[in-house]
Amino acid sequence: MKPATAHFAGSFAFAAIAIAIAFPVGGLQAAATVVFLGVLETSLSFDNAVVNATVLTHWNAQWQRRFLTWGMVVAVFGMRAVFPLVIVGFAGGLGPVEAFNLAIYDPARYGAILASAHHQIAAFGGAFLMMVFFKFFAARHKTRHWFAFVERQLTQLGKMEAIEGALTLIILLAMSHLLEGQERSEFIVAGVWGVVVFIFVKGLSGLLGGDEQEGPHNVVQQGLAGFVYLEVLDASFSFDGVIGAFAMTNNLLIIVLGLGVGAMFVRSFTLLLVERGTLNTYRYLEHGAFWAIGALAAVMFASVRVHIPEAFTGLIGAVLIVLSLGSSIRANRLAARS
Repeated sequence: MKPATAHFAGSFAFAAIAIAIAFPVGGLQAAATVVFLGVLETSLSFDNAVVNATVLTHWNAQWQRRFLTWGMVVAVFGMRAVFPLVIVGFAGGLGPVEAFNLAIYDPARYGAILASAHHQIAAFGGAFLMMVFFKFFAARHKTRHWFAFVERQLTQLGKMEAIEGALTLIILLAMSHLLEGQERSEFIVAGVWGVVVFIFVKGLSGLLGGDEQEGPHNVVQQGLAGFVYLEVLDASFSFDGVIGAFAMTNNLLIIVLGLGVGAMFVRSFTLLLVERGTLNTYRYLEHGAFWAIGALAAVMFASVRVHIPEAFTGLIGAVLIVLSLGSSIRANRLAARS
């Protein structure tokens, strides 16, 4: 088994290269921005690492390697660079070349267009994450509970067909009343697409991989559909980071480098969790991660009306994971004594 530090060697090397590229572009300030964005993205997406590990633990070695290599290329360059261009092009009625030129030559307008689509981004990402949250806790065969009173009720609701979709749509419609007019309709449509994408990816998993096993761990199976699922999940986690990055810099290269550093460290944490079998050792850790996903989904919905600092968003996830880790340690000690 590798020492823990070995998993982070590549991430530190990538961070050093990113800083070296940023310094000639904007000096010490640009290099510092890369570091700060990397820390911010890592803190916002640490719960994503736990969820990734939850899924990857049940995959074979081949698909684990594919996700942790090609998946990182998609995460760093696709989700943090190309996907925002797609959003800007869609929101501003621009072609891909126009959106790219805007990002390079008029980054202030690029950031403004991206921010103007925040309610749609929040609806899509929030709905997708809410589906992930309910899919885990409303699993009918789930027997281990952390917040027992709430989780038992959700498990009971899991006996109803497609309850996660119904609950997510109810929350989506309720939150849509924070907006008015065209923004409300755009919010609802984007949220419905978030639900549709989750159902499609989950259904594709069953189509390509055979019958899906029941249980909270089997959110989606290994294979192409599972790969797509984790990439969409990563995108949902990165939305806030991409938009928040424009509060610090309008330089697309610096944003991609900084968020890419964070994505690499999330990969390293995922590798560490999978290899060490941490989720089996600390029984409530994945519960904390999925509660953090639910909290992030709620924050994304609420952010269409109230500005919520990215640091606060990351703090919620960190607190829930730390609490679940503490509960796991206490439970292990009690089990050892008995």
